[in-house]
Amino acid sequence: MNIDVVCVGNIKDKYFTDAIKEYQKRLGSYANFNIIEVDEYKLPNKYSQAQVEEGMEKEADAILSKINDRAYVIPLCIEGKQMDSENFAEKIEKITVGGYSDICFIIGGSNGLHNKVKTKGQLKLSFSKMTFPHQLMRVVLVEQIYRAFRILRNEPYHK
Repeated sequence: MNIDVVCVGNIKDKYFTDAIKEYQKRLGSYANFNIIEVDEYKLPNKYSQAQVEEGMEKEADAILSKINDRAYVIPLCIEGKQMDSENFAEKIEKITVGGYSDICFIIGGSNGLHNKVKTKGQLKLSFSKMTFPHQLMRVVLVEQIYRAFRILRNEPYHK
């Protein structure tokens, strides 16, 4: 199984990168796991909504260029489906049983995801109605993917 997480921007804070590296290491025994970063569009200090849309579209083009054509695509967005950890694990299992060996999660930048990325997804996923920094969301997503594999293998993991 191959799991890619395509993200807008990079992480500079060591505490986030350390957490992500730890979960990446743990995931190594379950799947080939990759984080693919694309550049975040830089807005000027004073910007218009049109410039925000332009930036999101440029980010979308970069994201879409990184998605494997055979992947089951899951963009993270606030209007997506919410599920608990057990349902998330079951969904991953159903995706793989359904013939997919590649799953691609997508995390947008600070302005969110352009609609053309959202419509590419087979499942829009939300972790909460709240808005989270995309750096923190990366940690939460990677942890939940790891937790899903532990659940699927009936391996102990803290609740």
